[in-house]
Amino acid sequence: MVCVPLDTKYGNTVSRTKFTQGVQKMKREEFVQELTGHIIPFWNKLRDDENGGFTGFMDSALNIDKKGEKGVILHSRILWFYSNAYMELKDPALLDNARHAYEFLTEKCVDKEYGGVYWSMNYDGTVKDDFKHSYCQAFFIYALSSYYRASGDKNALKLAYEVMDLVEKYATDDVAYLETMARDWKSELANDELSENGLMADKTMNTTLHLMEAYTELYLADHSPKVLERLKFQLELTYDKIFDKQGNKLLVFFDKNMDVIGDIHSYGHDIEATWLIDRATEVIGDPVLTAKFAEMNKRIVRNIADIAYDKASGSLLNERDKDKINTWRIWWVQAETVIGFMNGYQKGYGGEEYFEISSNVWKFIQEHIIDKRPGGEWHSQIDDQWKPADFKPMVDPWKCPYHNGRMCMEMMRRLAEKA
Repeated sequence: MVCVPLDTKYGNTVSRTKFTQGVQKMKREEFVQELTGHIIPFWNKLRDDENGGFTGFMDSALNIDKKGEKGVILHSRILWFYSNAYMELKDPALLDNARHAYEFLTEKCVDKEYGGVYWSMNYDGTVKDDFKHSYCQAFFIYALSSYYRASGDKNALKLAYEVMDLVEKYATDDVAYLETMARDWKSELANDELSENGLMADKTMNTTLHLMEAYTELYLADHSPKVLERLKFQLELTYDKIFDKQGNKLLVFFDKNMDVIGDIHSYGHDIEATWLIDRATEVIGDPVLTAKFAEMNKRIVRNIADIAYDKASGSLLNERDKDKINTWRIWWVQAETVIGFMNGYQKGYGGEEYFEISSNVWKFIQEHIIDKRPGGEWHSQIDDQWKPADFKPMVDPWKCPYHNGRMCMEMMRRLAEKA
């Protein structure tokens, strides 16, 4: 981990002047090319027709391990990616890859006895880790909802509702959402998977955020009143318990009562949350709700611009833990920054300054995060000298085409709107 003290050059690095240079820098065609000429071909070659799904591990030297673990989150995100790429590009081969991921998930990863999806699988589709995590269920719901929209397969929609019902029945209490459950859903386990920085969290911002993301997609697919009710609950939970109104940031880890533990500020999750929450309120279509959360998001985006954006490099720092700032540049953080500041610009949260930040971070990605080697995709993270971390894989249960593929598709749409 690369850390610097809090009181360094990285704070308050953004000028408030009106920018125009970035407007000429960022072109829709660049995102089309990255998606169709780089990301999609990379993941196409990882399709595993022998064992199902997609190969789950490639190290930083681009060595593929065909017997590597196949994460269920990875496969849900792949299903989401190909479903949305098909809806965007209308290439039947993309829908076929989505179907391939869907079949692996539904035939191998779904627990036929107790319902929901397991955490991870072995390369041959046998179960590796059988516990149920709400975060993992969220991405399965997210993917199923998109696959239904892409394919019209009503079985995918039916399964999305079944998993949602399990989460709502077994993985909630009077306060918020639980994290890790036993395979049979009857007992709560330690939340090892979504705890970090020496803390053990009973509840997390991350799981709440991505359940909200999943329910947004499910509501978009079918407009069910019961989904709407729980989506509104998640939004209000975020505003009431997760949003730090004094610090203009999202709190990260909580105990069982949703009292905060630790002192962590995740810059990437903050900027990602702003546009996901804006999207949720847009899908709901309630003007009062939209205005309430727009004001919250405006404050969060401004705070991230002030404390986490490094103007010298045009990139976003990772996070703060107490008085230390982690300065690794993380692939997904940069991708979400491009979308988040573009969204802030479009919403009128910050004018041309935010378009400039979005443009500069995209340039940083092009120069430093995208792997230029034949057969590579995006480096997982780089240090503050722009050297890739050779200990971080190119593909693993978390490294997938969700953040970067989604960035391309979001920016393709948003830049078309701007034009």
